[in-house]
Amino acid sequence: MTDDIEERTDDIEEAIEEIEEQQADVAGLLLDHVYAPLVGERHVRGVLPVPPAAGAVRVVVGGRGEADPGRLTAYEVALRSGDELLTPHDVVGVLRAVHAGARSHAYERVGMVMGMPLIRVDPAAVGAGPFTVDDWARTLLRCLAQPSSEERPAVRLRGFLFRGRDRLRLYLDGADVPGVTAADVRPGGALTALLAVLPSMLDEEWRTSADAGDPHCARVVDLTDY
Repeated sequence: MTDDIEERTDDIEEAIEEIEEQQADVAGLLLDHVYAPLVGERHVRGVLPVPPAAGAVRVVVGGRGEADPGRLTAYEVALRSGDELLTPHDVVGVLRAVHAGARSHAYERVGMVMGMPLIRVDPAAVGAGPFTVDDWARTLLRCLAQPSSEERPAVRLRGFLFRGRDRLRLYLDGADVPGVTAADVRPGGALTALLAVLPSMLDEEWRTSADAGDPHCARVVDLTDY
């Protein structure tokens, strides 16, 4: 019995780690679509790391440069289809299919999150848009320019959200701080210095608070004055 419990615990922990890694990979791929449209005139304005038990990721879509929650939409996409994990490219394809007029039963509005309409998407029902030549080229170039490393960085980007023209929320995790930490920063600051101190600042209690309106993190660290 004990062995069975330990095996199930290991399976759960492995499944959670898989979802965490996929969320980070989705965030990394979708950075490109902050600048290049995801589809039409729609750009990615955030990637929100849903608690791993939900097995999903939320992608925030809106106009280029938009940060007003009322003009953004969050799409929750399940990261598992049967026994298979969706790849970040699959997530892009699903979102494109939704915006191209996928069958209405494949997605539904389920509420609001952080002031944005929340649309839950069923990847199996939506299908995926085609993998384009630009997608292929971007993948090739990214692999050449940023080869993967087996060594995990001190902090890992799990998501991001533009909160205003001068505020960006970074969703991070690290080996020494449990859960997801949201770090609010001001784009355009001392970037090199900020990257250097991020790992040590995630658990500074005097900077840390809770954000009851953000269900995607365990704590918020205010680094806007750094």
